[in-house]
Amino acid sequence: MTPRTGHIGLSVTDLDRSLGFYRDVLGFGLIGEGKEEDRRYAFLGEGGSPVLTLWQQAEGSYDRGRAGLHHLAFEVDSVERVREYETALRAYGVEFAYEGVVAHGEGRASGGIFFHDPDGVRLEIYAPHGADDAPAPSSSAPTCGFF
Repeated sequence: MTPRTGHIGLSVTDLDRSLGFYRDVLGFGLIGEGKEEDRRYAFLGEGGSPVLTLWQQAEGSYDRGRAGLHHLAFEVDSVERVREYETALRAYGVEFAYEGVVAHGEGRASGGIFFHDPDGVRLEIYAPHGADDAPAPSSSAPTCGFF
């Protein structure tokens, strides 16, 4: 058996700000947190199982030029749900890499939205079907690869 992803851990610069984003805007439930001044963290997920952990230990924002996390993608059931997230994220003031829902590639049925969290980590919310008529930003590379 190959390993499965258990949860993703992100280093953040401001736990309160990131917790507000991932909990209040994206809807992750708070499972637990550490409040000790120099050891702050939050476990986010649902049903007691962590999906995402936030660790307040970064001193600067995300650097896409360094090795490590490329982007983090969250799957939802429908393109309509992707659009609901887009509306909530716009109200929060998030800037998007592309305008609206885009396909993962030319002729692909999957697609979504691409944006950054408060520390600049690249994020994607996508649906596996329903983006058939959405534009593909590039004909030569996957949409999620170079935003």
